[in-house]
Amino acid sequence: MNAKQIQSVSPARRAAFDILSRVETTQAYASVLLSELSDSDLSRIDRALAAEIVLGVLRWKLTLDSLIERYSGRSIARFDRPVVIALRMGLYQLRHLDRVPHAAAVNESVNLVKRARTASAAPLVNAVLRKAVRHRDELPGHGTTDPLERASVELSHPRWMLERWQREFGSGETQKLALANNATPSTAFRVNTLRTTVNETLASLQREGITTRASQVAAGAFVVESGPSSAIIQASQHGLIYVQDEASQLVSLLLEPASGHRVLDVCAAPGSKTSHIAALAEDRAWIVACDLHHHRLTALRATCERLGIRSVDALAVDATQALPIVTSERRFDCVLVDAPCSGTGTLRSNPEIKWRLAAEDIARLAQLQLNLLTQAATSVGTGGRLVYSTCSIEREENEAVVARFLDKTPVFKVIAPAAPGNVTTGDGFVRTFPHLNGTDGFFAAVLERIR
Repeated sequence: MNAKQIQSVSPARRAAFDILSRVETTQAYASVLLSELSDSDLSRIDRALAAEIVLGVLRWKLTLDSLIERYSGRSIARFDRPVVIALRMGLYQLRHLDRVPHAAAVNESVNLVKRARTASAAPLVNAVLRKAVRHRDELPGHGTTDPLERASVELSHPRWMLERWQREFGSGETQKLALANNATPSTAFRVNTLRTTVNETLASLQREGITTRASQVAAGAFVVESGPSSAIIQASQHGLIYVQDEASQLVSLLLEPASGHRVLDVCAAPGSKTSHIAALAEDRAWIVACDLHHHRLTALRATCERLGIRSVDALAVDATQALPIVTSERRFDCVLVDAPCSGTGTLRSNPEIKWRLAAEDIARLAQLQLNLLTQAATSVGTGGRLVYSTCSIEREENEAVVARFLDKTPVFKVIAPAAPGNVTTGDGFVRTFPHLNGTDGFFAAVLERIR
């Protein structure tokens, strides 16, 4: 392979191919790898195209694989990984990116397999994608008689996941939810009031061409409606704003932290909610932020430093075990358990979760969540508040965990959340969904220790 062949692949597609390869081989998250592109020499336009291709391929992976098998006449399992990735990239551009010329999508995918030293597959890639051009409007589920299997292919979600959601939400809502999962989410942020004011920051962003609207889900959250992403990135890097989903911000608000409070965040890294709690308490609370892994606490400390937060102490502990900082005389006013979960509410930003999660993982995670919640409850003082949250939409990880907890811990009760009515359930919990609220799917329960 000569230098000319390497140069025939655009920087954006080279970056997208490399990221997709790492996602497949190292279980990395695309969002993390894409964020690292801000420190590269890629132009803003190339970074945007790379992100579009990476996330698009991951969102529509099952659909793309079905079409590749149809047009090639062979199973995906028979292809080398670089060939599959190049085919997915090319097919995604052909079907979803009208601004990309068909010839560019085909030719650059061919050159990608040459770059990956699988040049012998170049004629096959060329033939499959040219056939895809001729059948560009063909429905991906065409010829599939099983309704659930057809929905799985057309919506690009695992069959077991759709089947589970159909039992919980019904077929119509499941289709809307899956389509929302495959859409690009809006960017939401909060102003870091420890460094600046809301009015000053919004005015500055407006001068940079950014238009925003106030969130209808979380007080103090703003949603970007238009403008250059570079302005948001720069404001974030300078610690003036923090990019965070609206529903995620709502969780910290439910805790109602105040100056002088003792606050415990038992699953804190990477620090989104911890730093928000600190800001809500005007950096005058004492916040203990715990996580199992030391390296994740490094990211949390960096976040606090960038935002000018001094009230957070980071501690590496296993939160399923007794916490060394808790005694019967020294408990906390507010405790947050933002538990590890399936993440099915975040598929818009983390589409690879769909392909890594298995149905049996839900029950395993629910037991871990119950263990964390039960242990954290021992650190809450009488009259104190305990918020349990997940970014999952699975009832087994949410309402069912709270019910099991209350059965064995009767000293707590559910209290009404300070949240908008459109995200509050009849049982007094908070629920958000991508297709209903335009946010990640979150669950939260606000509990109070009564004795």
